[in-house]
Amino acid sequence: MIGAIELGWQWRDPQWFLLLLCLPLLYWWRQRRASETALAAAALLRGPLAAAVSATPLPVSWRQRLAAVPALLELGALCLLVAALARPVQRLPLPPERLGRDVLLCFDRSSSMAAMDLVPGRTRFDVGLDVATAFTRSRPDDRLGFVEFARYADLRCPPTLDHDAMRELLGGMRMVEKDGPEDATGIGGAVAVAAEVLSRSSAKGKVVWLLTDGEENVATSATPDEIAPLHAAQLCAQLGIRVHAIVVGIGNQKPDGRFQPVDTTAVRQLATTTGGRFFTATDETALRAACAAIDALEVTAFAEPRVLVREWFALALGLGLVLAALGQLCGRTCLGVVP
Repeated sequence: MIGAIELGWQWRDPQWFLLLLCLPLLYWWRQRRASETALAAAALLRGPLAAAVSATPLPVSWRQRLAAVPALLELGALCLLVAALARPVQRLPLPPERLGRDVLLCFDRSSSMAAMDLVPGRTRFDVGLDVATAFTRSRPDDRLGFVEFARYADLRCPPTLDHDAMRELLGGMRMVEKDGPEDATGIGGAVAVAAEVLSRSSAKGKVVWLLTDGEENVATSATPDEIAPLHAAQLCAQLGIRVHAIVVGIGNQKPDGRFQPVDTTAVRQLATTTGGRFFTATDETALRAACAAIDALEVTAFAEPRVLVREWFALALGLGLVLAALGQLCGRTCLGVVP
């Protein structure tokens, strides 16, 4: 926190104020000059004119009334010049700087997302898109993007602060054709793509939010070249990327309409290995609660408190020079004493 002592008006070099101890000496010197001038003027009155002048009281002129002004101006100038040497500064607190994160959503668009078990009459895909869109609105300081995946993963939007454009692209995503060449669930490959994108980021926080409804069925024992979820998790852990995973639905829907529970072990390991959280959501309420929990986990961080330092040296110096010039001008012209 910014301490109270660090804010407000301060003097960087207050030792210069010791020069103000010279003010009595300056005052004595000016008084001595004034006395010498008065004695010189009195010498002119010696002789026959002295008696006449002493018998008649002299009026006090405006010049006599203001005779001390040049001295006061010069003393004020000296004070301001000393103040300028002492370096007056004003420290003002700046608004806290938010440190946003880079967040990539990995969204499952396999055909199984067509099941309508979260909300009657609505697919998992549509409900997931609505919740994901709401999540993006709660992260105004983050750079957001998303990776869509089924069998293959594609970066559709890199992390950006243009959230409107990101949401427009997100709304244009579609499920793959059922039983088509892309209809599979490659969770490990999708997270690996997201990790590769985030590895180029300089953000303090890097987060992957995975939304899927199934098990990994691309990286299997028969396909050793594919990236398994655990391998993707290890990559994310090395890069300092957290993965929060949500598995939606009550299971895989069979042709006869029944649901078979899915094995979430790999997805759970994926999240916990990276320091993230794992959630299951069997309805829209649970899905929104999971997103709210992720939002709370990834709170917006702030930079160290900042202070704006304003220098007032030039103002004090300028005013001091102006007063000094005025004092000299007045002392040599209208307010000067001529012996």
